[in-house]
Amino acid sequence: MDEKMSWAVSDAVDFKGFPADRSKTGGWVPAALILGIEICERLSTMGIAVNLVTYLGRTMHLPSTTSANIVTDFMGTSFLLCLLGGFVADSFLGRYKTIAIFTLVQILGTGMLAFSTKLPELRPPPCDYYSTANKKCTPATGFQMGILYLSLYLIALGTGGLKSSVSGFGTDQFDEKDEKEKSQMAFFFNRFFFLISVGTLLAVTVLVYIQDEVGRSWAYGICSVSMLIAVLIFLSGTKRYRFKKSSGSPIVHISQVIVASIKKRKLNLPSTFNLYEDLPEQKRIQHTNQFRCLDKAAIVVEGDYEKIGSSTVLNPWKLCSVTRVEEVKMMTSLLPIWATTIIFWTTYAQMITFSVEQASTMKRSIGSFQIPAGSLTVFFVGAILITLAVNDRMIMPLMKKWRGDQGFTNLQRISLGLILSIAGMAVASVVEVKRLSVASKSVNNTSKDLPISVFLLIPQFFLVGSGEAFMYTGQLDFFITKSPKGMKTMSTGLFLTTLSFGFFISSFLVSVVQKVTGSSDGHGWLTDDINNGRLDLFYALLAVLSFVNFGAYLVCAMWFKSNERQNSALQMSSIISGQGTEADEKC
Repeated sequence: MDEKMSWAVSDAVDFKGFPADRSKTGGWVPAALILGIEICERLSTMGIAVNLVTYLGRTMHLPSTTSANIVTDFMGTSFLLCLLGGFVADSFLGRYKTIAIFTLVQILGTGMLAFSTKLPELRPPPCDYYSTANKKCTPATGFQMGILYLSLYLIALGTGGLKSSVSGFGTDQFDEKDEKEKSQMAFFFNRFFFLISVGTLLAVTVLVYIQDEVGRSWAYGICSVSMLIAVLIFLSGTKRYRFKKSSGSPIVHISQVIVASIKKRKLNLPSTFNLYEDLPEQKRIQHTNQFRCLDKAAIVVEGDYEKIGSSTVLNPWKLCSVTRVEEVKMMTSLLPIWATTIIFWTTYAQMITFSVEQASTMKRSIGSFQIPAGSLTVFFVGAILITLAVNDRMIMPLMKKWRGDQGFTNLQRISLGLILSIAGMAVASVVEVKRLSVASKSVNNTSKDLPISVFLLIPQFFLVGSGEAFMYTGQLDFFITKSPKGMKTMSTGLFLTTLSFGFFISSFLVSVVQKVTGSSDGHGWLTDDINNGRLDLFYALLAVLSFVNFGAYLVCAMWFKSNERQNSALQMSSIISGQGTEADEKC
């Protein structure tokens, strides 16, 4: 019996619900099938996002600020819906069904987008894009924009469901209790982020080129077909997957602690020993003194138990264990870092909106080949891959040899990401000053492209791209390692909401700047024709806001490290005290 059970993974089952056989399920083969979904998701989402602003302006005849906000709202909603996808997976469907269903939703969205860009009835009459400043182009109607919005937000819904479950279901294929599979899981995370970058690279090169030179309907059709092939490959591996039972939605658990503590807010806190706990000693999280108001959720009072039939059952909305409360405390302590990393993704949003608009006005030809404006983000993706390679192959080995550690900590990587984003916005402002000076001297230029090379934009793409390499890996590491074990999915969703809010703040800033600096004659910082605007001042504003935010981040990071040291010391003291008590009892 022991030999038979050694082949089984203790906390996983196969597709029939039986204990998962280690030799027949899990490992790299099913994990690779799952990663195929992620490549196609990145291909679709980024292939649409990086070049959507030019379609909205040149084909749908929308103002540049409106176009930029549509793109950032689309991306922000995609990442925000990861919370919904995670909730559905944890509470109802499980990760496997969530991936399958939401992939079909994204296929439907990309298919609709392909048709909406193909049918002339769903676009306004064509005209000279460069005459839009003179109001000669008819903007898209409400019905035409409605079809476009429906397509985009179906894609956003699909993306939210996929991103919330793909990485988690991938890691489910490895057993953390097996040393060999545990090491394979670490490689899975590295390859997961690498494939995200590969999917993005294909999107900003091949897919953007097809959009501009062949047709958008063809490009979006390719996205739809590739997702269909990916989901068929994914479903083909059903018999090889390991399925792990969910312990329930972390959002519900957090809500229960908050509701219970609010109901008991007027009660006085008793000693720690009188707080409710229902887990065995080895599974408990030791009590800490931070956020003491939440401890009231663990106070036992009359009415916490309800009689159902002949048995008495605990009401989790009235009484929570100390461990459950401490899990919520741990998540709460992540919020200051969460809040101060949002601004990075606001600067990131400019790389797929206004920076693409800048590129569309500049000289982009190499011989007879015309580089699509959206493909300039290839330097952004290239910066990510180069930074990751340099960090893994040079910086980490040197730091290990010099200091004996494994490289930059997660908080240090986040710091580097914020610093590089500040530098990126400062450089972008200086480059835009140069571009505007050329534009002012080219009023009578008959060419649609300014006589200035698009490659001047490379530094801002490279700086922010390098910043993302540090920021993304630092945030992912921080939110996964510093969260309680039962809330890893929730913490990953919390990380992804920083991207979401970053895009939404970008939309908010654009709207505010447009309202404050805009005038009735069409002038301002952000105008429909960016050659007549002051995009350099907008970039400078983002650099200043990012610098102020970095100061706030340093304060929050020092508070978190100090708080973590205090809690570690307190828990160590509790463990030593507990050992002493056991020794006394044995004596």
